[in-house]
Amino acid sequence: MTVIADAPVNREPANDSQASPLSVVINRAQRGAQRAWAAVVRAGASVAAIAGPLARLLSARARPYISVVSAAGWIVLGLGLANGLAGFLLGWQELTFVAFTLLAALLICVAFAFGRSTYGVVVELSPNRVVVGERALGRMVTTNSGSKALLPSRMELPVGDGVAEFGIPSLKVGEDHEELFAVPTHRRAVIVAGPAVSVRGDQLGLLRRAVRWTNPVDLFVHPHTIPLAPSAAGLVRDLEGQVTKNITNHDISFHALRPYQPGDDRRYVHWRTSARTGQLMVRQFEETRRSQLTIIHGEYTGYYASDTEFELAVSVMASMAAQVIRDGTQMSVVTETRRLHTHSPAALLDDSCRLQLVGRMYAGAREFARDVTRRLPTPSVLLVIAGSLMTMSDYRSIELLFPADTTMIAFRIEEGGQPALKLVSGLQVATIAQLSDLPKVLRRAGA
Repeated sequence: MTVIADAPVNREPANDSQASPLSVVINRAQRGAQRAWAAVVRAGASVAAIAGPLARLLSARARPYISVVSAAGWIVLGLGLANGLAGFLLGWQELTFVAFTLLAALLICVAFAFGRSTYGVVVELSPNRVVVGERALGRMVTTNSGSKALLPSRMELPVGDGVAEFGIPSLKVGEDHEELFAVPTHRRAVIVAGPAVSVRGDQLGLLRRAVRWTNPVDLFVHPHTIPLAPSAAGLVRDLEGQVTKNITNHDISFHALRPYQPGDDRRYVHWRTSARTGQLMVRQFEETRRSQLTIIHGEYTGYYASDTEFELAVSVMASMAAQVIRDGTQMSVVTETRRLHTHSPAALLDDSCRLQLVGRMYAGAREFARDVTRRLPTPSVLLVIAGSLMTMSDYRSIELLFPADTTMIAFRIEEGGQPALKLVSGLQVATIAQLSDLPKVLRRAGA
């Protein structure tokens, strides 16, 4: 006997006519609200698409005019409008009088911002590269390059973190005015002088109109360096190449003879030995390579006990790197934040002015060294420079990243320490307490 099950009964109302009047009203209200919200969203997106570019355009056009009003000027304008509105609503003549006084003062100050200047301004630094502590002078020459005489004005010149202000007297057509200024060079840095701007405004400081006349000029304050013997005191001894233990089929340094194999270059067949033995014999060579020196300089603040240690480390690095560049040896200098230019001593010293202590950027010293040397050729000599807080395990982890034929020397900068060159488990560790220790330590390392 076949049993046919009853089909499930759909108890939902087929349409709004079968539902209660209240639920019909609620459903229609919800659908209407959803459609209305979707229409509002579409309208808002359309308005934003049109209003956004328009607002940016108006802002760009209005910014030169709005920027003329100083913070004090905006405060005066706000107080004037607030007092005027309060005086009108409350009927207080005193507030209305204060509002008119503030707004009248702001209106009078507008007259001081009008006018057009035709200056020719030249800013020069002599010299533009100095060593820490040396004197650096600047010169600003302002010329009336227009066709009318100019009234007295004020010129501002940012120099580093400060701003120098110069009073420019009334200038006839073609007349110039010269101002001299000194640049502080008590610390290593790149000091930016400029841009020079002329300032027009009122004595109350409500309006301030500045016009830029020059581009910034850089003054490089180089670290202290010390002269060293050529080739970094013997650390890199030859320019033709260093012999390695790798065997190759073509090079300069002869190693041995071996039987000929298909594909060998016939130029390296040793015919005399082949005639004596009755078998083709070819030459083998020891691979040579150009001397390549790599300096890893740490900028992480956790490696240094003080700012003085870091400055000494920069001086040590700059002294060695500049000498190696003069010797013509291939070299790379890398830090956490940059790879320094090494095509000339001046370029390297300029880049060294930009070095500064940074926070943690890598999980450890090994990760730091691996990342910054990833795209560099394998060095024949590796110098690692850091402060007294870098541990021996950090130096060891860096040493393990490189082949066994890479000579590594760890330079440990320790303020107030004893200069020394020690062999710690096969690793040379040089301790530098002051810059004058560097030549003798390098002589010992080269020996």
